[in-house]
Amino acid sequence: MPAVSAVKKPRVTLDMQSGRLGGPITYFLYGVEGIGKSTFAADSPAPVFIDVERGTRELNVARLAEPEGGWTWTDVLEAIRLLETEEHDRKTLAIDTVDELEALLWAFICDRDKKSGIEDYGFGKGYQAALDEWRVFVAALERLRSRRGMNVALLAHTVVRTFKNPEGEDYDRYQPRIHDKAAGLLKGKSDVVLFANWETYAHKKDANSKVERAKGISTGNRVIYTRRTAAYDAKNRHELPEQMPLDARPFFEAIKRFQTMSASDLKAAITTAIPKAPESIRAEAIAALGRADTEQKLAQLLGWIRENTPAVAG
Repeated sequence: MPAVSAVKKPRVTLDMQSGRLGGPITYFLYGVEGIGKSTFAADSPAPVFIDVERGTRELNVARLAEPEGGWTWTDVLEAIRLLETEEHDRKTLAIDTVDELEALLWAFICDRDKKSGIEDYGFGKGYQAALDEWRVFVAALERLRSRRGMNVALLAHTVVRTFKNPEGEDYDRYQPRIHDKAAGLLKGKSDVVLFANWETYAHKKDANSKVERAKGISTGNRVIYTRRTAAYDAKNRHELPEQMPLDARPFFEAIKRFQTMSASDLKAAITTAIPKAPESIRAEAIAALGRADTEQKLAQLLGWIRENTPAVAG
């Protein structure tokens, strides 16, 4: 008599979910040297660090033990897998930093492909090979979020690079200190992108002064910026203020408030946001508001408006 084969349950069905999912987030935090990026991640919910840069030695944080001889790219992927599959009480994984991790990635692919360096592949080909591995890394993080409900913190240093402006003169701006292809992928896969810097303002001398250039004055406050300007990239779809203290506790409190906003609160926020949005998207936003009939759609609409509304310079 032939054996009865087990019926395999399909992975995809027509079972539907409604409402907002909320839950864990991935945030990409980059900023100037010594601003406190690791400290911010340390104040995230129950963090554990993969400290490839060895920058948390003075912080009282949980970190995965460094393998003998130091971290490698494959070690990091294995550590993420273990956090996904083994029992633990951690709620946030912090990668400190992705620019140091990029160096490990380049060493991995160059050794694998018998290349002397990333430029040895030929014009742009090494960075594309690295991007393929970055996608493996992102997929591992997404499984960790989905299956274990963990937040992910991606930390990076910053560098000032010239932005090739297709609409006018080029200008300098802060960017993560990793290759542009990798930065684009990691920022695109993050729910929130934060730029950290010292709070400054421009002070101009009085009209009688012969000095025309403004002088930058620092207040001494460490802040994060949540919306893009010409000077830096940032984004959020969580109704965050344009500027916040560099402190994870009010940041996560604000995320939670957004995730629990009622439909009426969301509509009120959208109504306030539309006049501040670029004229090119206002009509579309008003039409979308008329069609939005769930909290999830309203939240998505508000996030879309915020993401497409530049921050006010000041």
